[in-house]
Amino acid sequence: MTALTLHDPGTLTSEADLQVARAAVVAALPGDPEHEAARARILAFLDSHPDALHRTCLDGHLTGSALVVEPQRRRVLLLFHAKVRRWLQPGGHADGDGCLAHVALREATEETGIQGLRVLTPAIDLDVHLFHHAAGAEPDHLHLDVRHLVLCPEGARAVTNDESHGHAWVGVEDLDRYDVDPGTIRMARAGLRALDQMRR
Repeated sequence: MTALTLHDPGTLTSEADLQVARAAVVAALPGDPEHEAARARILAFLDSHPDALHRTCLDGHLTGSALVVEPQRRRVLLLFHAKVRRWLQPGGHADGDGCLAHVALREATEETGIQGLRVLTPAIDLDVHLFHHAAGAEPDHLHLDVRHLVLCPEGARAVTNDESHGHAWVGVEDLDRYDVDPGTIRMARAGLRALDQMRR
């Protein structure tokens, strides 16, 4: 796996940026049938939605998520998301940025306040889910989520922003206590497998 640092991805044409995003989906690590079904759905969506990098694409849009891991203790960071009122990993809209690893790193840095995060490529998990705003401020739409492993420095302390109502460092074996969806558990397991392979 390769580490990236937070950077300005530069200016790309929308078509070129979409190709960068497509390449990230193609290059994502192999996974279970749900992961592979998500890969096929995302690629098909990109074929029919040239504006998929933008939240103005009302059917759905690309997002980048971060599995933030404390490597020494093998714990993952969950945030209690204010909009959907659930425990989730950090993440957010691509907003035109085709480098989805950069999106994941940007969102993790903004939402956790942790400096010195490192995002690894390729992506560890792919997921397609319906986004429902609990307050009804947005119509339901798809999030086509490309998820990366993000490592935090030892002893890092999270300071959440106004998008979250709290955070928790959680062992994978305890994720069920936080009522997370199966895709989050799949992502966490994939991330720890990738971490173990890096250490070999």
